[in-house]
Amino acid sequence: MPSEIIRLRGSIDNIDAALVHLLAERFKMTRRVGELKAVGGLPPADPSRDQQQIARLTAIAEESGLDPEFAVQFRQFIVSEVIRHHEVIAARHKGDNLPEVDTYA
Repeated sequence: MPSEIIRLRGSIDNIDAALVHLLAERFKMTRRVGELKAVGGLPPADPSRDQQQIARLTAIAEESGLDPEFAVQFRQFIVSEVIRHHEVIAARHKGDNLPEVDTYA
């Protein structure tokens, strides 16, 4: 195996680890947002913010040389999981007896 490939793979592995850590931190923040939304009676999803974020991330992707459609799809994957967790948090706040679901404590 060429040494450059080994070196590049090491860097890729480090980036993957950083991404996982960043996602874990992001989910900690979104869990707290879900709790605050539940207490305030706000819906799990916020379509207005969603549109703002899509526009913002599309611009960032374009500036970074990343396919904007990929950035939007990746964000949607994450946001759909966040909304699912917000729905669980909201239901628990209302007193629904739901089974324990990991909400990234």
